[in-house]
Amino acid sequence: MQKKLEYLLIEDPRPGIRRISLNRPDKRNALCNPLREELFNSLEEADADSEVKVIVLSGAGSCFCAGYDLSYNNREDMPYHSSKNDGFWPRHVVEGAFKIWDLATPVIAQVHGYCLAGGTELAASCDLVYVANDAKIGYPVVRSMSPPDNQIFPWLMGMRNAMEMMLTGESIDGETAVKQGFANRSFDVDSLEEEVLKVAEKVAKVPSDLQAINKRAVHRQMEAMGMRTGIRAGTEMQALAMHSKSTQEHLKELSSGLKEALTKRDEEFGDYRTSKKD
Repeated sequence: MQKKLEYLLIEDPRPGIRRISLNRPDKRNALCNPLREELFNSLEEADADSEVKVIVLSGAGSCFCAGYDLSYNNREDMPYHSSKNDGFWPRHVVEGAFKIWDLATPVIAQVHGYCLAGGTELAASCDLVYVANDAKIGYPVVRSMSPPDNQIFPWLMGMRNAMEMMLTGESIDGETAVKQGFANRSFDVDSLEEEVLKVAEKVAKVPSDLQAINKRAVHRQMEAMGMRTGIRAGTEMQALAMHSKSTQEHLKELSSGLKEALTKRDEEFGDYRTSKKD
């Protein structure tokens, strides 16, 4: 199978493996609601296909995903219903993460280049995460707007590592992401795709009915420790931050000039769009 949608590339590179690639390379695969609708529909279609044993989620072009497209009105064209009262957006994002979490089919994130903000939340929603050594994984939004919609970092990385990411907004590379628990393993970017396919082939060898239970077994342990409840509670912190003076001022700056506002956010740190190396 090979199919090209408006925002996705879908193919079956090897038996039992469905690869879904975000395909907005000119926008660094920034997430907008039409893309998200295609993504959730494609994930559910793969989950319902008995021939698909494992799903690989990747990004076309220079990176996995640089976050949400801030030029798009995310109140429109939502891919699934969420009640639009105060704080609806973080709840909506978390509902989407759990849609991926609750698929019976294992999902592998293949991460290279930028994996920022909403991109980190998307990757973290997958069952396995493999990254390029030089990937840049971070949540710069904490510098000017809010904590993440999806409070996944403390659960994956522990309090100290999560706190450093939240208080600095700096990115970590792929090797650090593995050491800190965000990812399973890291590889040279040139070998990442092949290494991910090797893992996917191993996952695909286990009968799907058993894999669905294997996934659920791990999830139930995390849920018993409060992971699902904690992440849902975290949406209230994100919603509260949106009412802060600093966030309201930043939103005005974004509406006046998106690139200028993001440059102002990062220039004191000298990273992301203000880094000479990027």
